[in-house]
Amino acid sequence: METRLQASDLGFFAALAKAGSLSAAAREMGITTAAVSKHLSQMESRLGVPLVNRTTRRMNLTVEGEFLLRHARSILAEMADLEQQLGASRSMPSGLLRVNSTLGFGRSHVGPIISRFTQQHPQVDVQLQLSVDPPTLTEDAFDVCIRFGPPPDTRVISRKIANNQRLLCAAPSYIARHGQPSSPTDLVRHNFISIRQGGEAYGVIKLSRGRSGKVETIKTRGNLTTNDGSIAVQWALDGHGILMRAEWDIRSYLAQGQLVQVLPQFRTPDADIYAVYPAQHKSAARVRAFVDFLVEEMSSK
Repeated sequence: METRLQASDLGFFAALAKAGSLSAAAREMGITTAAVSKHLSQMESRLGVPLVNRTTRRMNLTVEGEFLLRHARSILAEMADLEQQLGASRSMPSGLLRVNSTLGFGRSHVGPIISRFTQQHPQVDVQLQLSVDPPTLTEDAFDVCIRFGPPPDTRVISRKIANNQRLLCAAPSYIARHGQPSSPTDLVRHNFISIRQGGEAYGVIKLSRGRSGKVETIKTRGNLTTNDGSIAVQWALDGHGILMRAEWDIRSYLAQGQLVQVLPQFRTPDADIYAVYPAQHKSAARVRAFVDFLVEEMSSK
C-alpha cells in the first residue's frame, strides 16, 4: 500500500475541512458519504495518524489534522500560483480568490466592489467572508484581507488602498438637546455610543490638536455599546449620543446633514484602509488584479 501523501489527498482534505462534515463534503464533491469516509480512512491508514474525530453530528480535526490542513492550504495555493505563472495566459486572472473583510465595511464597500471586479474578470471565483475581528495574518485561510490600520506582522505584504480617519459625530437632534462640546474634556458629560471589537479598549478615545499636538485620552461613558458598527451608526442617527466612527462609514450622513462632526478642530486616530496578503501570493495574477482594482475603486470615491 502507498505510504506517502498523494497530491489529490490535499484537495480532498481541504474540501472536507471546509464542509465541516462527511455528508456535507459528499454533497460538495458529488460523491457518496461512504466514499468520503473511505478516502479519509485510507489517508489516515497511510499516514498512520488520526486526522478527524468523528461524532454522530459533526467532526473535529485532530492536532495532526489541523497541521495537515494548514500545509495543504499553503501547498494548494502555491500550486495554483505556479500553474498560473507557467500558463500562456498569465495576464488573465483566474482561479479561487478568498477575501476577508470587516462586517460593515465589507457589506457597504467590499461586496459591491467584488461584484464589479467579477464582471471584468469572470474567470476568478471569489469567496468573501465577513468577520467582526480580522483573522490571524500568518494563517493561509485567505488570499486578501481588507483591514483598518497597517498590519503588525511583517511577514505579510500590505498595500494602502485608501486614506481614512475616525471622526466624532452626532445627530443634529442630539446636539440641539445637549449642546456642542468645545473641548475633549466636555465629552465626559455626554452620552457616548461605544463599539466593542477585538481587544481594543472600548469607550477610550484619543484626540490631539493637529498632527504634532499633545494627545488627550478621554474615558467616555454611555448607555449603548455594540460590536456592530452599522448598529452604532443607526443609534447615532437616532440621536442617542456621540459616536467615533471611520469616515468611510459616515461620510454620506455628514454630507446630507444627518450627522454633524463633533470637535472638528481636534484630530482623531487614523484608520487607513489596507489590503493585506501573504507573501507567497504576491505574484498571483488574481491577487494583483484584485488589489489594483480595490485601489482604483477606492480612489475614485
